[in-house]
Amino acid sequence: MSTLLGPSGLEISSTPGQPAATSGGDVVDTTTQTFMKDVVEASREVPVLVDFWAPWCGPCKQLAPILEKAVKAFKGAVKLVKMNIDEHPEIAGQLGIRSIPAVIAFRNGQPMDGFVGAQTEGQIRTFLERIAGPATDGVAELMEEAAAALEAGQFEQATMLYSEVLQRDPENAPAIAGLGMVSVMSGDIEAAKDLFSQIPDEMRSDPAIESLGKAIGLADQAAALGGTADHQAKVDANPNDHQARLDLAVALAGKGDKAAAVAALIEILRRDREWNEGAARKELMDFFEAWGPKDPATVAGRRKMASILFA
Repeated sequence: MSTLLGPSGLEISSTPGQPAATSGGDVVDTTTQTFMKDVVEASREVPVLVDFWAPWCGPCKQLAPILEKAVKAFKGAVKLVKMNIDEHPEIAGQLGIRSIPAVIAFRNGQPMDGFVGAQTEGQIRTFLERIAGPATDGVAELMEEAAAALEAGQFEQATMLYSEVLQRDPENAPAIAGLGMVSVMSGDIEAAKDLFSQIPDEMRSDPAIESLGKAIGLADQAAALGGTADHQAKVDANPNDHQARLDLAVALAGKGDKAAAVAALIEILRRDREWNEGAARKELMDFFEAWGPKDPATVAGRRKMASILFA
């Protein structure tokens, strides 16, 4: 990657009558007149990249969408300013730019780094991280906090965190599923169903959305079975009543007692793994899909199931 460092005492001239810059979020088209505001002054807040280009430049056209995508991934931590050197050659001349595309990074009002020529997305990202630090929109951290709050039964906190994620990324399927799981785990199945019905078809194949659908189905199944007392009484009276134990497992899962639900199904497998065409194993798999692969109950349950099936 070529490095260009401009003069530390860059003087920017202005030309009256130039058209105003057009803005598109983190990407701005600038002019000689607006360069001071769009680049020099703006770079005192966040690093600003200036993409010097021209309409006849093929590599410029190749670089532009890659550069814009990379900048947008930094969620405002860096800005991109584009300057057409055919219409506004003065700044490029002052910086000594002789070939394009050329990208110069400004910080605190001064040019600090840059490159010339087309670059890959990875190279651009590395360059941006060098001048602005690693890209992060905070979504991953929010999702981790939301999942922890959900597992702890802190439903209001989980709702707030998942909602914050969706404000930043409205099509985040795991966050949508997380809101649905808040309703499921708090006992508001109708709200979960309402949310699920509004999820677009193209998003239904996402694993998190599929898990939500399984969880809603499991909750309906548990509600139909009622409480655990009757099923527990049947199991106590006849430990080999596998249907009663399976019903007990589903009722326990509906109450959120995942460990006990898994234990009940594991007991069926211990006594008769082939009962009812492997119904206990199938129900366990439904639990795991509803809870998700990272849930501690899923991890522990899979381990216990494997110890029996592959012993």
